[in-house]
Amino acid sequence: MSERQTLSFLSKTLQRAGLQPKTKYGQNFLIDLNLLDILVQGADLGPTDVVLEIGTGMGSLTKTLATRAGQVITVEVDRDLQAIAARELASFSNVKLLCCDALRNKNHLRVEVLDAVREAMARIPGAKFKLAANLPYNVATPIISNLLSEKPLVERMVVTIQKELGERIIAPASCKDYSALSIWMQSQCDCEILRILPPSAFWPRPKVDSAILRIVPNQAKRARIEDLEFFHTRLRAMFLHRRKFLRSQLISAMQEELTKEQVDQVLAEQQLVANLRAEQLSIEQMIGLLEACRKRCT
Repeated sequence: MSERQTLSFLSKTLQRAGLQPKTKYGQNFLIDLNLLDILVQGADLGPTDVVLEIGTGMGSLTKTLATRAGQVITVEVDRDLQAIAARELASFSNVKLLCCDALRNKNHLRVEVLDAVREAMARIPGAKFKLAANLPYNVATPIISNLLSEKPLVERMVVTIQKELGERIIAPASCKDYSALSIWMQSQCDCEILRILPPSAFWPRPKVDSAILRIVPNQAKRARIEDLEFFHTRLRAMFLHRRKFLRSQLISAMQEELTKEQVDQVLAEQQLVANLRAEQLSIEQMIGLLEACRKRCT
């Protein structure tokens, strides 16, 4: 592993291929091996695990995942890096390398990626699906958030992401970082920052700090939400204009389903005053509010 993820190895390999890291793909390679080990340990991998990796790079992390997991599905959008990774990973029979964008659009993963995961799980009795990746900053939010709506449900995610994004995911109510993403993730998962990473842990160095984040879906939490799609779409609508008062936000979010009078009734039932703002509601209050709206729609 140490021979494959050092700055010297990475830079020389790219130089020989006449390549440079591409900023449009968010290519920042994690070169601190101790921190890379924390990511792998956090994933808690075993032979029944099917691991999805987004951002293969040159296959360094992929190799470590493959020695611990039953199957690795790794995705690389850059064809130049994919060619290098294919050579590095040729001896691993439990690695499937896909060359494509992992996202179909901002709200869905690419079908081919999920199909590869399902096919791998079908071959392993008792298989569990996990995500372990040094995620490119530009796709981190849609990858993490959309996996909670896909089947099979991911059992655990351990990823490196921008520190600011990690702080938004774990933010409590009534702070500047608290958002629809905070509620979406915390309403379903146990989320924890395992380590803050300085720019020097990567090559090329990003301009911001990063974090290793562990996300574990919690079935008891998810059971509180009757309709995940309804909850997700209305939740995002509730934060479109953060300075609007709660009543105005709810009227906008439910404009096609509820009248203003019905919105007022829901707020009264939930004992919420109209001049609150969405960012002031706890996760439990937001779940209760949107669930009450959903029931009035049916």
